[in-house]
Amino acid sequence: MPDVRLASPRGKWILLTTVLGSGMALLDSTVVNVALPRIGRDLDTDLAALQWTVNAYMVTLAGLILLGGALGDRFGRRRIFVLGVLWFAAASLLCGLAPNAGVLIAARALQGIGGALLTPGSLALIQASFHPDDRGRAVGLWSGLGGVGAAVGPFVGGWLVDGPGWRWVFLLNVPLALLCAPVAVRHVPESSDERAYGRFDVLGAVLGAAALGLLTYALIEARTASWTVAAGAVAGVAAAVAFVVVERRRPDPMMPPDIFASRQFTAVNLVTLCVYAAFGGFFFLAALQFQVVVGWSALAAGTALLPTTVLMLLLSARSGDLGERIGPRLQLSVGPLLCAAGMLLMLRVGPGASYTADVLPALLVLGLGMVTLVAPLTATVLASVDTARAGLASGINNAAARAAGLVAVAALPLLTGMGEEAYRSPEAFDAAFGPAMLICAGVLVAGSLVAVTTVRRPAPDCRRPQCRTHGSVAVPPLEGERDVPDREGA
Repeated sequence: MPDVRLASPRGKWILLTTVLGSGMALLDSTVVNVALPRIGRDLDTDLAALQWTVNAYMVTLAGLILLGGALGDRFGRRRIFVLGVLWFAAASLLCGLAPNAGVLIAARALQGIGGALLTPGSLALIQASFHPDDRGRAVGLWSGLGGVGAAVGPFVGGWLVDGPGWRWVFLLNVPLALLCAPVAVRHVPESSDERAYGRFDVLGAVLGAAALGLLTYALIEARTASWTVAAGAVAGVAAAVAFVVVERRRPDPMMPPDIFASRQFTAVNLVTLCVYAAFGGFFFLAALQFQVVVGWSALAAGTALLPTTVLMLLLSARSGDLGERIGPRLQLSVGPLLCAAGMLLMLRVGPGASYTADVLPALLVLGLGMVTLVAPLTATVLASVDTARAGLASGINNAAARAAGLVAVAALPLLTGMGEEAYRSPEAFDAAFGPAMLICAGVLVAGSLVAVTTVRRPAPDCRRPQCRTHGSVAVPPLEGERDVPDREGA
């Protein structure tokens, strides 16, 4: 039985190392967008390379995050967490030293592998280490401190880009990892799950990541209309079909198809795909719009996005409480519409835009929409499956959100006619930004329609989320098993 108390020195060390580990991955998902214009100029690269700088990380992270959790359950959560932290740091060092865009993109893909190993492990370590009486508070502190990190991330990233340079956005992870890994080895008890058995679904994970990568390649490079793009698209579809076939036939699949037999689970994941596609596209393009078109510094652009995260930190728990009282349908229907209104307000953001008159109103409406929908979305995902599969359901939902975001980053420049050099031209980028916001708003309206027609009130005795405070705007919170056995440590 886990017996570490939160108030003990060991408990504080465990909380520190898990916050540092998950914070590294969370920071990179929020600050890299702010650095993109400077990366493009310094490495003299085109828009496609900037898209890949974001998406190479997301492809491997989304494709492998379920496998990362399974590896921790089998071989030891601390062991896999520390491996992920060190892997992430080594890849970050390579990102910071990258001499060209090709090396940077490859290093970002390696970073995603490290993120897939450490992200699910950080929460699992808390669940497996703390006494049951302290576990809820520990999870709350973990998610809250992670949210604070998400809020500070764009500010720190902008300061680094304008000061020491964009490379320090990545190099900062190295000292964090050098602090995190030894603390984990010394103070965090090892744990595993004796219920974890069977073969790992490595083939499924590889096929899933390959499908995402090939389809992303086809979307990013589609403007060239070459035979390699067509071949990539065909291969991506083939990999996706093979993934479905493998998951249906394996006795222990990474993503069991029967979990989608729950209409509620399927419906909420469709809503997730819509809203997080819009969010992914918005935060990718908005950071560029603020710098390329409005003319702000990286620090100003990063700071400008703070209101959405602050609103999430302050109000997400209250939104979850409201969803428990009235059911999720209303919030999942209204929330995307508020977000769509916020993106329509972004149409006012152009050359010479005022932050208080043009940008802030849009971000406040967008943030209120996020607050309205994120907490009930997570709760409905967990409530739509058996309690024993809640961790799996959350992992699938988290991966779906990441996949939706990377597809949006790949597709929006293509759909809006954004040229390879658009980020160097304020006029060209501004001309494409407006249509992109209209597309994002339309996708959000589609998500609202899915919610209003398919989402139903969960049973009163269903599983409730543990992460009540949420600050990430990139993905829904990742939940784990409520009672995680500790077989080797504590």
